[in-house]
Amino acid sequence: MKLKSLKSFLLARPRLGQVLMPLAAIALGSGGSLVWANAGTGDAATAQHAPSEADQAVTALLKQRLPRTQVSRVNCQVVDGVCEVTAGSQLFYVDKTARYLLIGRVYDMQTRQDLTAVRLLEVNPDLLVGGAAGSKQEAQEVETPRRGVSTPAASGAPRMMSLAALPEAGGIVWGANSGPTVTVFSDFRCGYCRALSGVLENMNVRVIERPISVLGSRDLANQVFCARDRRKAVKAAYAGAPITDTRACDTSPLDANEAFARQQGLAGTPVIVRSDGAVIEGFRPREVLEQWLKGAKS
Repeated sequence: MKLKSLKSFLLARPRLGQVLMPLAAIALGSGGSLVWANAGTGDAATAQHAPSEADQAVTALLKQRLPRTQVSRVNCQVVDGVCEVTAGSQLFYVDKTARYLLIGRVYDMQTRQDLTAVRLLEVNPDLLVGGAAGSKQEAQEVETPRRGVSTPAASGAPRMMSLAALPEAGGIVWGANSGPTVTVFSDFRCGYCRALSGVLENMNVRVIERPISVLGSRDLANQVFCARDRRKAVKAAYAGAPITDTRACDTSPLDANEAFARQQGLAGTPVIVRSDGAVIEGFRPREVLEQWLKGAKS
């Protein structure tokens, strides 16, 4: 079943939607933005995963409940009680009775890992989708077709964002001393942000990282912000390593980042802003970023 068909399945069953959406927001959400995650085809991991009895049982149940959905993979070993379902370009979750369908992201709070992001990057390293959580704009793109309202993405209009109101102190500067500057709104527990930082590190760009707490990472952001060596602390935070050189400091500039993100409707990370205010929401591979940066207007 195509994405549109699966949306119609949910929208045609209001009571089911009332149950699933709050549950997804609580158990799987990261910032309350429910978005559709796209997985690529040609999944090499599928061949390596031998279906268990539970996988096969859920697959059979899904054929009954979603007969038009072409399920390519079911994995009930990712999270206890939840099965990950890959259906063409769609990734979602169901319980082991295949009664409740969950749309959102699975986040391991013990290992501080976005399992959905890891899975999507495993399937397709060049995946061009939103970050750990998606954004308010992405959520609107899912909802607006039934409301009949056009969105900037639907009309082809690029999003622009002025950073003039943000205090300079809220940015953590790293990367190249020369080259184009990019501002990144990030979360240190976001898998896509971690992947993006690795890409930017190997590019000739000056990065101004502005942490926002989408996945409950404010304490970690405070540690990075107050570290004596912030560049080293950024790497440690993304690697899940301890930050040992931090100290108490004034973290109010991070409050300004949070307030700005709320005002702009940024419910997910990463969000990348070019020097001329052009915006990309979500992870992009190096070749895409390099071409995008060339289009900056001075």
